[in-house]
Amino acid sequence: MQKKDFFAHETAVLDQGCKIGAGTKIWHFSHIMSNCTIGQKCNIGQNVVVSPEVILGNNVKVQNNVSIYSGVICEDDVFLGPSMVFTNVINPRSAVNRRGQYSKTVVRKGASIGANATIVCGNNIGRFAFIGAGAVITKEVADYALFVGNPAKQIGWMSEFGHRLEFNKDNIAECPESKDRYVINNNMVKKI
Repeated sequence: MQKKDFFAHETAVLDQGCKIGAGTKIWHFSHIMSNCTIGQKCNIGQNVVVSPEVILGNNVKVQNNVSIYSGVICEDDVFLGPSMVFTNVINPRSAVNRRGQYSKTVVRKGASIGANATIVCGNNIGRFAFIGAGAVITKEVADYALFVGNPAKQIGWMSEFGHRLEFNKDNIAECPESKDRYVINNNMVKKI
C-alpha cells in the first residue's frame, strides 16, 4: 500500500496490495481487499466490502453495508446507496467453484444506485443513470435512464443533477436546477 494520504478508521481492514487515493475516507468495520483500486476523494461507509480487483474511480460515494464484488468497475462520481449489492456469478452454487467465471459489471460516470438495489452481474449501468431503491437490474441500463422495480423497468430519464426529465413535443427537456438541456432521439438521451 502507498504512503497513507487517506483516512481509515482503526476498525477498517486494509489488505496488502490495495491502492487508495488521496483524500479517501474509509469508515468503521469496512474491509478493503487485496489488489483493488480506490480513487481519490472517495467515501467508503461502515461495514463495506470491496473485493479483490474491484476498481472505484474518483469521488465514489459508497454508503453503509454495501458489497462490491470482484468484476465490478465504478467510474468517477458514482453513488452506491445503503445496502445495495452487486453479484458476480450468474449461477452460483456452494459446491461449485466459479472463481474463474466472474462477470464484469461497469457503472459509468455519475450513475446513482438506490438503497437495497441489486445489480445482477454483466449488466452495465450507463452514465448518469438512476436506479431506484430496491430495484433489481437484470438488463443493460442506458445513459440517463431511470429504472425502478423488480425486475427493474425503465420509467423515464434523469438529468445529470438528478432531476426527472420531461420532454416537450420537440424532444427537448431542461433540468430545472442546472438549466442544462437534453434531447431524446431513437430512445437515447444526450445533453446538448
